[in-house]
Amino acid sequence: MRITPRRLALGMSLWIPNLFSGIRVRRFSDDWTHATVELHVNVFTRNYVKTAFGGSMSAMTDPYFFMLVMHQLGRDHVVWDTRGEIEFVKPGRGVLTAEFSVPKEKAEELRERARGGAKVLEWFETEITDREGDVVARVRREVYVREKRRVTEARG
Repeated sequence: MRITPRRLALGMSLWIPNLFSGIRVRRFSDDWTHATVELHVNVFTRNYVKTAFGGSMSAMTDPYFFMLVMHQLGRDHVVWDTRGEIEFVKPGRGVLTAEFSVPKEKAEELRERARGGAKVLEWFETEITDREGDVVARVRREVYVREKRRVTEARG
C-alpha cells in the first residue's frame, strides 16, 4: 500500500509518542512540499509553570522537514534529521502551530548536490506560533541527504 499524505498525517497523529504528547499532524500537502503540525497544551503536555513543555515543542518539529525531503526525493536517497536547535521566545499556551515548507526547487537542488553520493547537510527553519500568531519558538533542523550507493554505482 502506497502511503498518501492523508494517511501519513493520520498515522503520525495516532503514533503513540505524538498522541500522548498532544501533537497532531493537520496535513501534508499532496505534493509533499508542506506540512502543518499542532501541539495542544494541556495537563499532560505542560510543564511545572503550566506552559508548553519544551520537549514537546521540539518533538512537534522533529521529523517533518526530513519527511518532506524524503518523499520528494524518493527511494534513491538516504535522508535523515541530524540536528535541531530551538530558541524559546515566549511561554506557549493553548494550541501551538508549526508550518513546514520544502519547495520543489529546494528538493531538486538537494538532489543535484547529492548526485554521485555526496553528503549534503541543509538547515531548515520554522517558527512555532500561538493562536494569536505570536512566535513562541524559533526552530532550526538540519537534514542529511545522500544518493544511495546502488544508484551512484549504476550510473557510473
